[in-house]
Amino acid sequence: MASTRFAEVQMAPPIEVFAVSKAFTDSTHEKKVNLSVGAYRTDDSKPWVLPVVRKVEKMLAEDDSLNHEYFPILGLEAFSTAASKILLGDSHPAFGEGRVSVAALGVVKAEWCVICIFMLFSSSLTGNHRLIFQLAGFTNLCTYRYWDAEKRGLNIDGMLEDLSKAPENSVVILHACAHNPTGVDPTQDQWKKIADLIESRKLFPLFDSAYQGFASGDLDHDAWAVRYFADRGFEMMGTQSFSKNFGLYNERIGNLVLLLKDPACIPAVRSQLTLLVRGCYSNPPCHGARIVTKVLTDPALFEEWKECIRTMSGRIKEMRKGLRERLEKLGTPGTWDHITAQIGMFSFTGMTAAQAKHLADKYHIFLLSSGRINMCGITTGNIDYVAEAIHDAVSNVTQA
Repeated sequence: MASTRFAEVQMAPPIEVFAVSKAFTDSTHEKKVNLSVGAYRTDDSKPWVLPVVRKVEKMLAEDDSLNHEYFPILGLEAFSTAASKILLGDSHPAFGEGRVSVAALGVVKAEWCVICIFMLFSSSLTGNHRLIFQLAGFTNLCTYRYWDAEKRGLNIDGMLEDLSKAPENSVVILHACAHNPTGVDPTQDQWKKIADLIESRKLFPLFDSAYQGFASGDLDHDAWAVRYFADRGFEMMGTQSFSKNFGLYNERIGNLVLLLKDPACIPAVRSQLTLLVRGCYSNPPCHGARIVTKVLTDPALFEEWKECIRTMSGRIKEMRKGLRERLEKLGTPGTWDHITAQIGMFSFTGMTAAQAKHLADKYHIFLLSSGRINMCGITTGNIDYVAEAIHDAVSNVTQA
């Protein structure tokens, strides 16, 4: 065989969520269940195209005025403006004062546009955040404590202690709501303590908002933390994704919101964003942006969309309630109130890697080794099967 320049390339480790999903796809078991991939599923375990999205796609297809020319390099301004207003609230004074800069970006690309000496993210945050910043060249990547495994809730004391040791000007990544992967959010009082510490330590908050409306069913409720920080006068960034709350997973549509104190700085900041975009991906996708823009700027469609997110969040809440009830009725060891205390798509169950493997091997129920499950994978048709399998794993598989 001929020699190759690529002979020394090392095999990269598999990305767990995709490996687990493939194992589910390859399984031929009639009762198999996929609790891994982060996407909404109906009670029939099917992907759901939101009816309002389907309606708008038909409108766009019939609009002969549209074309496939490049967007402006920072994206569709109408989209970014509408998106930022649902995050900050459309009456926030920063808009009138010209202190907000926005850019329509690919979903994860929004999180690349940060220059700092230190980057902190929660120790239990999705591994993609670390990967993004590592590949972007950041070397000072640190974590702060977040998940309390014993209490199966937020380790607020550990989080505050770790943030108190961060160097001045460090960027702190915070999830606006429905923390991935734990499903645990700070209370409003805890958010106030976090804000106090970030302010006193002169840190820079970056909010990752991927689940607004999808978490509680209420757009305003899910944006409370971001708006609280904004109202306190923080300079900060917000990265928005519309994969979950619009079901636009493969459109990769996102928005970057920058809230500055001095509007005079915005032109220079936008010029640097333009260079980053040009070198990264040059131009953002248009289809998803057009869908979101139409929905957010049309009052009737906007109301239809809010009903869709209430449908999705409502089904998840019902599955949380049902799973907890069944585990408690079975007498499954431990406490399970955290299942309903958590919010959003994901739940950190507290199960170990060994227990997760047991579920996959014996029951063909596939989840991450961390014990994180996607509540959307649970349906009225499989919830008893899942509960009984979890009961068996927790009762009979050692915690090691």
